[in-house]
Amino acid sequence: MRKPVIGIPADRRLLGQHWFHCVGEKYIAAIAQAAAAVPVLVPALGEQHLREWLDSFDGILFTGSASNVEPQRYQGEPAAPGTLHDPERDATTLPMITHAVEAGLPVFGICRGFQEMNVAFGGTLIQKLQEQPGKLDHREDPTQPLDIQYAPSHEVELTEGGLLYGIAGQRRIKVNSVHSQGVGRLGAGLVQEAQADDGVIEAFRVDGAPAFALAVQWHPEWKVMDNPFSRALFAAFGQAVRVRASRRAK
Repeated sequence: MRKPVIGIPADRRLLGQHWFHCVGEKYIAAIAQAAAAVPVLVPALGEQHLREWLDSFDGILFTGSASNVEPQRYQGEPAAPGTLHDPERDATTLPMITHAVEAGLPVFGICRGFQEMNVAFGGTLIQKLQEQPGKLDHREDPTQPLDIQYAPSHEVELTEGGLLYGIAGQRRIKVNSVHSQGVGRLGAGLVQEAQADDGVIEAFRVDGAPAFALAVQWHPEWKVMDNPFSRALFAAFGQAVRVRASRRAK
């Protein structure tokens, strides 16, 4: 049997004087190594090839990014000047998420992908958690080396009986934290899977989805093979993708 194929929607980014469609290597490596699947980069072209993409992939990974979802997508307040947005990615991923879940494709969202999934299901975002009373500062220190920026920094409590609880086999795990935005209102049909001690939602699943449909706010792709829980999480996604691929092959 052929290896399953996982689509990874790209950012649209201006590099020099030219536009590029980019995906971080750490996500590509995590799909190839920990999910044991073939990663395929998806350009940010909106909905024009959506049907063909859904017919071609066995699963989809929605990655993190330096950009934020445009606030008008969730009726949010205008973003602070200088905030990086990527309207072409929004136009590609937001409709892709709901159609992929409905079609039974396994989907996995990370950081921006977590926020995209919440918005796609009608949820809202808090743009600056660090300015909210009682909330921790969930941002990394950009002056530090990457290994420190992405090191585990706080614990999250997993929902007993949830998917992540089943993978971890324990109630609390320690995760990294590289974000300033977070869930405001959870989208329709989404069920909390983990939260930080300050009440910030750190993971959710799509309730009743026909296949794996999970999102996390942290970054399990970072050095995934060195972290047993992250490796198990990507392996669970990869197994769901293989099940989907085997059904399609019949």
